[in-house]
Amino acid sequence: MTHEPLFVYIESKSSHTLTANEKVQITAAFKARHLRKRQYLLQEGDVCKYMAFIVKGAGRMYTMKENSQETIIRLAVESWWLGDYESYNLHTPSIYYIEMTEDSDVLLVTHEDMKNLGVAIPAIDEMVREIDRKGAIATQKRIHAAISMDAEERYELLARTYPEFVRRFPQSMIASYLGISPETLSRVRKKTIYK
Repeated sequence: MTHEPLFVYIESKSSHTLTANEKVQITAAFKARHLRKRQYLLQEGDVCKYMAFIVKGAGRMYTMKENSQETIIRLAVESWWLGDYESYNLHTPSIYYIEMTEDSDVLLVTHEDMKNLGVAIPAIDEMVREIDRKGAIATQKRIHAAISMDAEERYELLARTYPEFVRRFPQSMIASYLGISPETLSRVRKKTIYK
C-alpha cells in the first residue's frame, strides 16, 4: 500500500512540501493495514492505540445503548481520520466502537509516533493544528444542527456538505448519524426528491 495519499493530505493541510527524508520518517511511523468490511478497528472498553488515515474505504464510530440501539458519532471515507480522539490522547478506555463499513486500506499511527513526527516535521505539526481547528468548527456546527434544525434541514445540510456520505453509507447509518429514525429519513428523502 502506498503512503502517497497521506503525503498529499499532509501537504494540503500545511504550507510545507515534504522532503524525501521526511517521507521516509512518515512511512516508518505509519503502518499499512487492510481491514475487511465489518472488521473492528476499536471496541468499547479498549484504549484507542492508533489513529487511522483512510487510504481506501469507509468506516464509522458509534456507541451502543443497552437496548442494542446504535448512535453513530462519526462517518469517514478516503482522506479522513478515524479514531477515538479522547482515548487516543488520554490513554483511557473508549466508549466507542470503530468498524469499517467497506473493505478498507488504512495507515495507522500511534500517539507517541505522531507526537514525535510533529516535533521533527513542521508539516505534521501544522497539519495536526489544522485538523484540530477544523474539527472544533465541525463539532460546533454539528451541535448547532442537532439542537436548532429539524430533520429535513439536517439531512439537506449533510447531503450538501458531505454528498459522499449519502452515496456510500446505508440509509439506516445516515439516520443514526443525524439522530432520526430510518422512517423519518425515508420521508425526508422523498420530500427532497420532489422539491
